[in-house]
Amino acid sequence: MSAPTPPLVEAHGIVKRYGPTVALADGRLTVRAGESHALVGRNGAGKSTLVQVLTGLQAADAGTLTFDGEPAPPLGHREAWRAKVACVYQKSTVIPELTVAENLFLNRQPHARRGFFSWKKLDAEARELLDTWDVRVDPGAPTADLKVEDRQMVEIARALSGGARFIVLDEPTAQLDNREIERLFARMRALQDSGVTFLFISHHLQEVYEVCQTVTVLRDARWITTAPVAELPRPALVEAMAGEAVAEQAAAAAEAVVEQAAEEAVEPVVLEVAALTSDTYEDVDLTVRRGEVVGLAGSSGSGKIALAESLAGLHTPTSGTARLDGRVLPFGDVSAALAAGVGCVPRDRHEQGLVTGMSIGDNSTLSVLGRLGRRGFIGTESRRRFARELIERLDIHAEGPDQAVSDLSGGNAQKVVMARALASDPRLLVLINPTAGVDVKSKESLLRRVDSARDDGTAVLVVSDELDDLRRCDRVLVLFHGRVVAEHAAGWADHSLIASIEGVSSDVNP
Repeated sequence: MSAPTPPLVEAHGIVKRYGPTVALADGRLTVRAGESHALVGRNGAGKSTLVQVLTGLQAADAGTLTFDGEPAPPLGHREAWRAKVACVYQKSTVIPELTVAENLFLNRQPHARRGFFSWKKLDAEARELLDTWDVRVDPGAPTADLKVEDRQMVEIARALSGGARFIVLDEPTAQLDNREIERLFARMRALQDSGVTFLFISHHLQEVYEVCQTVTVLRDARWITTAPVAELPRPALVEAMAGEAVAEQAAAAAEAVVEQAAEEAVEPVVLEVAALTSDTYEDVDLTVRRGEVVGLAGSSGSGKIALAESLAGLHTPTSGTARLDGRVLPFGDVSAALAAGVGCVPRDRHEQGLVTGMSIGDNSTLSVLGRLGRRGFIGTESRRRFARELIERLDIHAEGPDQAVSDLSGGNAQKVVMARALASDPRLLVLINPTAGVDVKSKESLLRRVDSARDDGTAVLVVSDELDDLRRCDRVLVLFHGRVVAEHAAGWADHSLIASIEGVSSDVNP
């Protein structure tokens, strides 16, 4: 009797630490040849770290990884890794200025006799490769001209040309519409029939049930379960991702918000959005009342961040309207949005939130320079005095307003960004991932500012991937593929919100 065939890929007991942070405490994965295997979990569950280990970008601190029963290659042996596994990331890695053929054979172009480069041979080998895997694009076309789905197929073909038959697809549907997603799935099934194996990473659980045979769940940096998709009902999958006791914690954390909402009278509408549409969201209607905190939740491709950035003046929608206190809110102009009464904490404090060469005082008062002087002249002492008040108000741990903002910890730097957003006494406060990358104490301090803004009568819009940020909200709207698909009142259970974010109903079987 012959021995059973080993798994195509098997990872067991994978541990990865970055200093004191444990990014992966117990990573496990067993993938059989020819299947599409889903890897799911909330943000921070350890998916990206496990993929980095699987693709040879990082070495595990502990654990084992095998391909076809053989140990993984040494970390520096890139050719050996390319022959075993490849990853197609959500953000394309093709070079748009090059043609399809040039991208397919980048750094390994075919040569004719005597070592001279051959365009004719490049075109012929590119056509042969594309035909072999039924990728219907012109090898001479500039990659920049291709649709997103075709760029993905070029990346898959490039990976297969190196010998790999195990392809990791990292959020491949995030930028695709429904028709393009169906075409991608059809191509995946055809490639599976040709012997290709996929690891499919997605925040959209209904896609797991459509295209995958097996699913592995990670939670809190640990393996939770691996099961055939057909035998795992959706409520059980959501529960595995969310944890069993989290719903009770969510209810307790939001109890104060529920009680407060029940006692308060209905306040006037401050923000009114009607049929707002762009390339990433569609036909969005929402309102935020005076003293109300509304959350926006959704996966990375849901459109939630683009929607919030539009309201803060960073983008211009293609249609629809937004009114602040009854007046039309200007789009595509941050200064005009600020003047209209919008304060914003942007999604990236390093790129969008701080001028690192300036002091705390300079950064925190950028939005109110007109108040601190006359005819373009700004009094140094008046700016320092105003900045000191903000430092005290936000509990920023610093030597004073003249300290360079680049010297601050991540939590205190984020408080400076929050201070500037609050300095203008906004009517609408837009917070995008307001506690990302900060310590626990700073996170709680920042969230208390949300409570203070509510008490002051400010309308607040919170966009976040963190459930703790959303617990402070009076209600949470969920976007899925650019549309508002659900609304959850304060006191929601984690599994219900996660089910909406993933595009499934937690009480419906597949």
